[in-house]
Amino acid sequence: MRLAVAGFHIESVSFIPHQSTYADFERRAYRRADIVSQYRNTQSVIGGYIDIAEHESIELVPIVFAYEGAAGPASDEAIDKYSDEIARGLGAVRNNVDGVLLQLHGAAASASHVDPERFILNAARNAVGHDIPIMVTFDYHGNLDGETLDPVEAAFAYHKSPHTDMREAGQRTADCMVRMLRGEISPVMVIEKPGVLIPSIFSATALEPLASIIAHARDLEKNSNDYLDISVMAGFSYADAPNTGFSVLVVANRDQAGARKIACEISELVWAERKKLYCALPVYSIDEAFDYAQRKNVTTSKPFVFLEHADRMNDSSYLLDAVIKQDWKNVAIPYVWDPTSAKQACEAGVGSQIRVTLGAHSSDRAGPRSEFTATVLKAGQTRYRSQGPLWNGIEVDLGLAALLEVGGVHVSVISLSMSAIDEDPFRVFGQKPTDYDFIVLRSKTHFRAVYEDLAEEIIIVDTPDWGPADLTTLPYVHVPTDSVYPFVDGR
Repeated sequence: MRLAVAGFHIESVSFIPHQSTYADFERRAYRRADIVSQYRNTQSVIGGYIDIAEHESIELVPIVFAYEGAAGPASDEAIDKYSDEIARGLGAVRNNVDGVLLQLHGAAASASHVDPERFILNAARNAVGHDIPIMVTFDYHGNLDGETLDPVEAAFAYHKSPHTDMREAGQRTADCMVRMLRGEISPVMVIEKPGVLIPSIFSATALEPLASIIAHARDLEKNSNDYLDISVMAGFSYADAPNTGFSVLVVANRDQAGARKIACEISELVWAERKKLYCALPVYSIDEAFDYAQRKNVTTSKPFVFLEHADRMNDSSYLLDAVIKQDWKNVAIPYVWDPTSAKQACEAGVGSQIRVTLGAHSSDRAGPRSEFTATVLKAGQTRYRSQGPLWNGIEVDLGLAALLEVGGVHVSVISLSMSAIDEDPFRVFGQKPTDYDFIVLRSKTHFRAVYEDLAEEIIIVDTPDWGPADLTTLPYVHVPTDSVYPFVDGR
């Protein structure tokens, strides 16, 4: 058995003017055998494909995998070029492979492509014809509908956020493909859309009532007498598309009616809990968060985490500006995406004092552009293998990076955007998170895999960047605001 492998991945915030170009993707793109060597034994979707292939003595035929994380839209050129490369690669091997495994995010966006994943899947289908099965793995935050999935035999998504099960999602996808090709199952697929959007900050799968809905899906799978796979997907509300929002995706063996019944049942649960899902935790202003932390900090030895969740490009400067100007002490702000400051620090060298304007360059909503005097504590090219639970084993390249001291605040600046979600951003500079009383993070859910235990408390701070808790403030064009919650509270 031979299976082709390819993919394209980006989580796009449609409203950010900064595009991810083809050159940006190329920094993290792998081809042919390099895909296997980079992702074998890693906590990744493709790592899961490789696991099943090696266990089942299947030959993989890797083509291309291009990766960007959370960012603005992809350029049309990037979508077109990688779609074409995937299609050409599949066309070249179509007579020598039994199936195709694809990894896509599901929340890509570009100026000319309302549903880039559908565009890529259609290109893949046209390349291999209708006799070769295609199966795809999506992010839990993907935005999907029936038209997106029309070209494929089956689709799967991560079950968890934080996405600590990416490898397992790849295994589930590859396992279904193998069982289908062996004639053990004949998969059918159903997708239902409950018509609910929620802020990403509330999409963590351990939060109620989402946790109970997902637990119900796991119970249905466990108690099934036949093959059954259920993906409850929260969607990504900051990608402006007609299919933005929750999806319930069910793959079953032959039983289309049974799959639809399950998808409808879970979709109704999501709709019934829409108000609680939309606001699962308290959210504070900057002043409220600071007052709260100062009152509580007297009795604790663990750091408090301020979560600037509306940040989408790792460069929001609202909290950074506030803690420095209010002269807070022993504060860490890891992984501020700022190539200019990182280069400036590296050129000046360790021990130097420099004047820097930190962050807030991705859009006019990213925060104040204040200038500070900083001491360079560490600086240089920075690349490492992740030791965190999400991206364990995956190579991370920050480009030029530096650790700066501004008053009582340590700020690490990086050239290639990366979210601080685990202990790696401290480890690479010879530190630990517990060295600090306060930590400013800009993640949404992934940080919870580490910081729910490490932090004394997580304080969610709402700032005016492009990922707000109030979705009704966003200038949607494609989202059907006349028919989805929170814009409409009835059917």
